[in-house]
Amino acid sequence: MFSDDVWQRTAELMRAIHEHPFIQALGDGSLDPGRFGFYIVQDARYLEAFSRALATASARASDPADAAFWAQSAHTALAAERMLHAGYVEELGAGDLATSPTCLAYASYLQATALTAPYPVIAAAVLPCFWIYQDVGTALLKRAGGTEGHPYGRWISTYSDPGFAASVERAKGIADRLAGAAGPDTRAAMARAYCRAAAYEWMFWDSAWRRESWPTEGWLAP
Repeated sequence: MFSDDVWQRTAELMRAIHEHPFIQALGDGSLDPGRFGFYIVQDARYLEAFSRALATASARASDPADAAFWAQSAHTALAAERMLHAGYVEELGAGDLATSPTCLAYASYLQATALTAPYPVIAAAVLPCFWIYQDVGTALLKRAGGTEGHPYGRWISTYSDPGFAASVERAKGIADRLAGAAGPDTRAAMARAYCRAAAYEWMFWDSAWRRESWPTEGWLAP
């Protein structure tokens, strides 16, 4: 199946995600609040673009059940998850940060794909944001043994939640069905889109660890 194939293709990347110092520190609770605040601000802005991409997927889906799923997921990205982010932003006082190059690049990639690529490719491009977060959240919960008293317990609970896991399975199922009905060129484009978005997921966490800034900032007038 498509999902099995792309998971295998990105196995080394997934190891790099799980071993990244940002994820390691997030899991054991030692992550510096400044780094987490940077990440949360960027992720809240990314979710706005992700929601638009999901809404576009809904509009372009020919299957009514697919359209309903993407529309509900778009709402969730702006509602339930964004509530989590807003709470952290308020606590950490990090809302005045500039949008990072990686955040802008990933958001722009998804929106461009949603507007210009065939529907099956859109489904593949949005899948990593579902699947990788669920995989990371589940692993961190298992490692922590629980979230009570954990400084980032709300984040871990959100992405290890069984309801979120069910959404991941639905997104995987859509991508598998579309890939199964597609020709070889479309399946190859789907795999490229999945792998590109998965790479952006690693880059996103890495940019937060580095608190990435624009290298041209010093050349611009205030």
